[in-house]
Amino acid sequence: MSQGPDHELLYRIAENQGGYFTSRQAAEARFSWQRLSYHAKTGRFRRVSRGVYRLARFPASRYEDLFVAWLRSGPNSAISHESALAVYNLSDVLPGEIHVTVPRTASRRRHNVQLHTNRLALDDMTWREGLRVTTVPRTIADVTAAGIAEEVVRQAVLEALGRGLTNRQSLEIDASRRGRRVEQVIRTILQQVEE
Repeated sequence: MSQGPDHELLYRIAENQGGYFTSRQAAEARFSWQRLSYHAKTGRFRRVSRGVYRLARFPASRYEDLFVAWLRSGPNSAISHESALAVYNLSDVLPGEIHVTVPRTASRRRHNVQLHTNRLALDDMTWREGLRVTTVPRTIADVTAAGIAEEVVRQAVLEALGRGLTNRQSLEIDASRRGRRVEQVIRTILQQVEE
């Protein structure tokens, strides 16, 4: 005899993701496509995008587009670069695309999503408002390596340090992992902060 859908499991999955979940995660909680469609039609689930849903009891996130991009990119991905700066509110820059870092084995094209293939260790990622994002030091190192304007990097560093989101040592460690140029830019900014 087959078991029915596990509503509690799906709730726990979605709760950790701001109320959002994928059709694949619903299938892991034993929701058939028909059952998923039924709950979407009755209003228990809100279909946000192809393959991405939100439990109706959770309000829509201001980062709904980021949730869609992140969940579609797979379980080992994270919001990164300028998009992570926006989540942390560390920059005035409004990214034209959503930036997601995925493992090297996961390179796929997505509309309006800039995928960065790179290794992400567990300590390179954290959770913010239900989204998996790169840590502040990793984010700042990533945008510096990507060539974003130095004044944007400076603003992000000053905001992050001022709000206690990171410290000098963490910034230096992550910068040193990204190469000489990134390390030099971050050190110069940190020296200016001290003066």
